[in-house]
Amino acid sequence: MTTRLERSPRATLATVQRDPRDLWPEHARKLYDHLVGLYGSDDVLPTLAASWIAHQRSANTQRAYGRGFKVFEEFAREHGAHPMAVKFGLADTFRLCLETAPTWVRVKGGARGELARTGKPYSEASRANALSAASSFFTYLDKVSDEGVKNPFDAVQRPYIDPDYSPTPGYTEQEWARLVVTARDHHRAAAYRQRAYALLLTLYTCCLRIDSLLNARVEDLSYDKGHRVLHLEKMKGGGRKKKPIPPVTWDALQDYLDGRETGWLFCTASGGQLDEPAVWRLCASLAKRAGLPVRGPHGTKGDAVTHALSKPDARPDKVQRWADHKDSRTTQRYNKRRELLDDSPGYGIGADLAGALAHDTD
Repeated sequence: MTTRLERSPRATLATVQRDPRDLWPEHARKLYDHLVGLYGSDDVLPTLAASWIAHQRSANTQRAYGRGFKVFEEFAREHGAHPMAVKFGLADTFRLCLETAPTWVRVKGGARGELARTGKPYSEASRANALSAASSFFTYLDKVSDEGVKNPFDAVQRPYIDPDYSPTPGYTEQEWARLVVTARDHHRAAAYRQRAYALLLTLYTCCLRIDSLLNARVEDLSYDKGHRVLHLEKMKGGGRKKKPIPPVTWDALQDYLDGRETGWLFCTASGGQLDEPAVWRLCASLAKRAGLPVRGPHGTKGDAVTHALSKPDARPDKVQRWADHKDSRTTQRYNKRRELLDDSPGYGIGADLAGALAHDTD
């Protein structure tokens, strides 16, 4: 394939004393290995795509873009086009294909890791991610190219994502208390009760994203001006943040750690890093036992913000800083979502109609 990137990135990297690819983050290395298996190491795509992933600030963006780019790459390959040679016509067809294409799901009873395209079509959020990933890749190519690369996705329409809508069911404060009590006292595996209890409390009372918490280490716990704190890397936008830990959470953490001073803050039985699928299974299991709607850990931060804003003395600016929101509108969005349910006029007219129906029955 002919590309306007005059210098081969692979050849350039090979001339330095130490290969910069050794420093690539996990998701960049995974995408590189995946693409090398498809295109070989002589094609510029694996190196450029992995460099683009490594260029992203947060691990969360790296993972999401890597996932979305694989969807785009597969589409381009199936249509006989090299991903770097895609023009607007095929880019816009990709948008249309995403609206109806079935997703990959595991084959029940199949071999380990066996997948088939039999799932539901991509959600609006997944479609938007795939299109954003592909567009971001071409924007990166334009930056690193000597002559410039036109982005074929500039004119492609993106799905409209309603910022006030979330498919994740929320929990009330009373339901959260029930979930935490279930983790503390009724977890099926007694050996993991302390971990489950401490993990839920830390997520909720420190208003954290699950990926941020799972990357924390015991060494990140410290003391500052009378507060127990947890130093974390921001998974969105990069940088560091310091989270105060409430006493109930600190006590739960100390019981769980039982004197351990090193390693991942939340780890497996062998000391490895706990991953998101394991936490999702934990949350789903606890929700079932507590009689609550099943969901993963991603709704926890939203619940924490919503509950904090509902306090009589709540100050939105403080909640915004606590939630690490750059824009106050993001914080207020949680209030709006709650009001759309709690303050629905439908309850009023429904109650009046119920009274009229009862009176008519009498």
